[in-house]
Amino acid sequence: MQAIPTAPDKASASISQLFSYPFRIFFLSMTVLAIVAVPLWILEVTGVVQLPLALPALFWHQHEMLFGFLTAAIAGFLLTAVCVWTQTNRTHGPLLVGLWGVWLAGRLLLAFGGNLPEWLVQGVNLAFLPLIMIDAGWRVWKAGQKRQIMILVVLGLLWLMQIGFVTRLDMTFSYGALIMAMALISIIGGRITPAFTAGWLRQRGGNAEAVKMVPALDMATLFCMILLLASLVTGWKMVTAALAVVAAVLMLVRLVNWKGWLARKEPLLWVLHLSILWVPVALILLAGSLVADWPSNAWSHAAGAGAIGCLILGVIARVALGHTGRPLVLPRGMVLAFVALQLAAVIRVLTAFSLIPWHPGIGTSTLLWILAYGVFLVRYTGILASPRPDGREG
Repeated sequence: MQAIPTAPDKASASISQLFSYPFRIFFLSMTVLAIVAVPLWILEVTGVVQLPLALPALFWHQHEMLFGFLTAAIAGFLLTAVCVWTQTNRTHGPLLVGLWGVWLAGRLLLAFGGNLPEWLVQGVNLAFLPLIMIDAGWRVWKAGQKRQIMILVVLGLLWLMQIGFVTRLDMTFSYGALIMAMALISIIGGRITPAFTAGWLRQRGGNAEAVKMVPALDMATLFCMILLLASLVTGWKMVTAALAVVAAVLMLVRLVNWKGWLARKEPLLWVLHLSILWVPVALILLAGSLVADWPSNAWSHAAGAGAIGCLILGVIARVALGHTGRPLVLPRGMVLAFVALQLAAVIRVLTAFSLIPWHPGIGTSTLLWILAYGVFLVRYTGILASPRPDGREG
């Protein structure tokens, strides 16, 4: 499928439309944060600017990527998808404005609240994930969909990692949050990626039956990731390394079953497969950091920039089209954005291993990151802020 330009009706775009569905405001907001927060951190650590941060610069950077950027993506995707899964009305209007306001307040307090009470900064930031879980949880409970409970369990563990991180400023909890982020990728990516791939092949007369989903393998991978979190937090290095390798192998087997190479001509699909491939890469690098003294920021950026950053861009590019009633045809420049973000992750990991000098490595990866999300911002703002062309809700 070739990328074509998208021309949304700019005259009909409005702020109120952004609050008609959760994915609209949260996808746009997390994109702005992605473009602003990463270069701000670079400027902060190099001494070019000095913000009144409520956390030390490195911890602020980690928190904003995990609990600002990532949780906004979770809110946009989950609070939209769960309404489809459960056939319930979505959160919108004033309620969505309030939820988004909690997220935004957290970003502002951390960036400019260095002189404010810790309880205020921490309390506002810790409020967002529970609100997401409550919103999604009551819908799941009402619909009796036990299948969705594991998503809520992983979100709860992610929130526990946030509590530990902001109250103790211990990077163990940010690493634990990365593990839970990859567990979410295992669940959600494991549902949509093979399903989308099989559907695409079926539409084109391809071998859709070649794409295999094995529920027992899916559950084993998720269970292994939860055990990995427990061993990481408790400090059992050798057990953690072993579990990381097992989880990596399980994820690789799943990826092979999904037959991503059969969809190599469709950017909206290969980006999902390639992004999820970063999960086993990150897990192997994690094991290496524990038993061979590989740099820990290699696995954390393989997980953060590679798995999380790349998969989020691939997912929101598709969801924003599908849920606004548009054909699944990428706007011009988005294939470049996908490639640029994958390169940014590669360069950042190589920089962690000192295979690329720090300044050019960080600078190049940051510019590629900004390019990727900048293209999304330019091409999708009109789409996210405009009504569906067919006049339906979405």
